[in-house]
Amino acid sequence: MKYRLAAIGIPLTLLCGAVIGMSSLKSAELPAGHQRLNLSVGDREREAILYVPLKYRKSVEVPLVFMLHGMGGTATNAIKETGWSKKADEAMFIVVYPEATRPDAKSPPSLRANAQAWNDGSGRFHAAEQQIDDIAFIEALVDRVVKDYSINPKCVFVAGFSNGASTAFRVGAELPSKVAAIAPNAGACWTENLRLTHGVSLCYITGAADTLNPLEGGFPKLAIGGKEQGGRKKPPVQETIDKWVKALNCEEKPDRNTTTNGVRVQRYGKGRDGAEVEFTTVESLGHHWAGGAGQAPDFLVGKNTKNLNATDVVWEFFSSHPKR
Repeated sequence: MKYRLAAIGIPLTLLCGAVIGMSSLKSAELPAGHQRLNLSVGDREREAILYVPLKYRKSVEVPLVFMLHGMGGTATNAIKETGWSKKADEAMFIVVYPEATRPDAKSPPSLRANAQAWNDGSGRFHAAEQQIDDIAFIEALVDRVVKDYSINPKCVFVAGFSNGASTAFRVGAELPSKVAAIAPNAGACWTENLRLTHGVSLCYITGAADTLNPLEGGFPKLAIGGKEQGGRKKPPVQETIDKWVKALNCEEKPDRNTTTNGVRVQRYGKGRDGAEVEFTTVESLGHHWAGGAGQAPDFLVGKNTKNLNATDVVWEFFSSHPKR
């Protein structure tokens, strides 16, 4: 489903996690040290970008982190925006940037004409229409990387932005035996009647000024205003948090509630298998991976922030929440 911002004539597909001027990159054009990983899932050929830290040695098990880009984005955009590969070198873990599918698999990704999107459970985008099994894809990637590298099975984590954040919720809900924690940034949990058979900790970050993922819920709007962008009405963010808190059997009220430099952190104490929920709201932050290299213009998605670096915060959370 496509949308148009009539005021400036830009065709949009919700612009959630979208980036401008995308192109398909061959392996030779990847950032240094990164490599393409290809595999078949059902009747589809899928791709991801893999980064192995420079000091990795097979003799030591390391954590595994997945970063799911937003709607209209690509794996290479996620590399640039989040800095996860640099963090992987600092903290010694392997990171995977999966590619979502696009309407025309034979043509390169294009925000305007061939936007990549995940089947996040909302029923939106071509991924839902074509019934793309992205959960099977992520599971196959986990199995492939665990087979090829020395991975600590208790330390498999999934982060995501926007449409990728909503998909991270699905991964946590549907692969709870394999994933220790998830970190959605600016997305919604569309899973109805959520049940978690294992404790999957949640680190959720969003912007108080994000009109594409509004705190109070509703249809997304661009930062410059105008009509609602359509699609599916989003639930209030607190409703998403409460859903995960309940599924983990955490206390209904946070046991920590602090605000520093416009960053509010609410923590819900230990639930099933010692899992926790941490809910962070950043004042004045628009629709960005907080503190990252923004891939969409501020006038469309709002301002970024220097008060919080999502990659640093998420890694600190992941590293202290292995599977038990």
